[in-house]
Amino acid sequence: MSRLMLATGIAILFLGASAFAADEKALPPPNAKLLSEILAKVEKRDGFRYVKEVDWSSDGYTVTYYTTDKAKVEITYDPVTGEPK
Repeated sequence: MSRLMLATGIAILFLGASAFAADEKALPPPNAKLLSEILAKVEKRDGFRYVKEVDWSSDGYTVTYYTTDKAKVEITYDPVTGEPK
């Protein structure tokens, strides 16, 4: 029974630490556009094929996507205006 309690305590410790670390990262401002609105703009770009990745940093949303001719494109969007930087 004590091993179960120890394992549970360790799991709670790690889960709590992960949640705390996530809170330290920069968050989009309260007046930020919805990510879905920004992705809709990306999908309308000429030659768009698919989104590979979306990253968030204090600079904004960086969207990595590929075109129909297999070109890799990375664009950073301002989170408030939804426009490319």
